[in-house]
Amino acid sequence: MSNTLQQTSDRTPAIIVDRVTKRFMKRNTHSLKEGFVSWTKKKKVRADHFEALQDVSFQVGEGEAVAVLGFNGSGKSTTLKMVSGVMAPDEGRVFTKGRVAGLIEVGAGFHPDLSGRENVYLNAAILGMQKHEIDERFDDIVAWSEIGDFIDQEVKNYSSGMFMRLAFSVAIHVDADVLLVDEVLSVGDAPFREKCNQKMKELTEKGVTMLIVSHNMGTVQDLCTRGIVIHEHKVLFDGPIKDAVKVIRETPH
Repeated sequence: MSNTLQQTSDRTPAIIVDRVTKRFMKRNTHSLKEGFVSWTKKKKVRADHFEALQDVSFQVGEGEAVAVLGFNGSGKSTTLKMVSGVMAPDEGRVFTKGRVAGLIEVGAGFHPDLSGRENVYLNAAILGMQKHEIDERFDDIVAWSEIGDFIDQEVKNYSSGMFMRLAFSVAIHVDADVLLVDEVLSVGDAPFREKCNQKMKELTEKGVTMLIVSHNMGTVQDLCTRGIVIHEHKVLFDGPIKDAVKVIRETPH
């Protein structure tokens, strides 16, 4: 498939990823001991670059729910971080329309020494909410998260599941135009995952644009209409979700 930028539907684009390349540094010492020996001998540690994404292009229309599929290390999460603005591309451009909320890493945007209550205000502000909006929605955020009395405990004492429930609850109360969801939802128990999936369906029906990274083929087929397969850091396939799942299952590791 060509990696040139294509309009995939007649919808107004909410996300545009245009010929994006992202490089990271790869150091070639094989152990901490080797690195220390090189440092003591004042040898330079040779560093190479590898491309986590290579000339990746796609668009997501307003209200679309799109899955990004691929094996570990293929560049899926890097793609979401490019769209969220957490990372900047080395080449190419990324555009988003409206307010973007992302669930990319468990506890991202949370301060461990602050309480759940304080972190709701901090995280919601990072996502673009005004204080009066947070005040109005605070009780709903806590109720949906099912954190209960733990809301006034320091979040460093939270389990990963508690982190996720609170972070997801903040994100879905932001009135985001674009919601980015990484595999982090896998940390919750089955009832919580089902609750999240139902909420994401509701948001999609309301016109929220979704970009979801997951290894759960059942979940993505339930939530998404389209799939983008990233393989060896490039777009291998972009089309109907059932075809995308077939492609990833038939692609050798």
